[in-house]
Amino acid sequence: MFVDKLSAKVYATIVKYCFAIFTSFWLIACSSDNLLKPLAPNATILAFGDSLTDGVGVSRANSYPTVLAKLTGRRVINVGISGETTEQGLARFAALLEQHQPELVILLEGGNDILRNYNLTQTKQNLATMIEQARSRNIQLILLGVPEKNIFSDSALLYQELAEEYNLVFDGEIISDLMKSKKYKSDPIHFNTLGYRKLAKRIQEILEDNGAL
Repeated sequence: MFVDKLSAKVYATIVKYCFAIFTSFWLIACSSDNLLKPLAPNATILAFGDSLTDGVGVSRANSYPTVLAKLTGRRVINVGISGETTEQGLARFAALLEQHQPELVILLEGGNDILRNYNLTQTKQNLATMIEQARSRNIQLILLGVPEKNIFSDSALLYQELAEEYNLVFDGEIISDLMKSKKYKSDPIHFNTLGYRKLAKRIQEILEDNGAL
């Protein structure tokens, strides 16, 4: 009887300590998953990129930055320029950071480099410099990957490499997923109202999942 009681007591103690250890690891894992700091209610988000940011195919009111602003309650500034390459984007990026002082940048660029068969090593370097410019100002950044010129491809490898190198919050699937479905597109490379809304909703989820909202 005494042995049984002792065994039960030991068992309960072991369970208690195991639960405590599990909880500690769970909390650490959860905290490490949150790669973004919470955005203040009056925070500015800078949506930087080319035509997919600008909102070609729909009115400005239906571009993803405008929809994202409504979904998040944050100020989202659309500085997308249709047809822009990463070289052109790099030339204006730092000045826009100084002008708008955003808490977070959404970087969606490189599609025109890919379409024009530019040297993707240089494309990667241009994007890396933008990332470093944001980092040097303590501005958070979300990177969205653009697919290669293949309807079945996910984002080009350079985006995944950048995300790993800089430990970025990254989505390499949403753009390629939208590109694969005609119901989300206004033409072969741009989205319609439904597509841009889905993109905005995905970015909202990324912000929430990573602790920004």
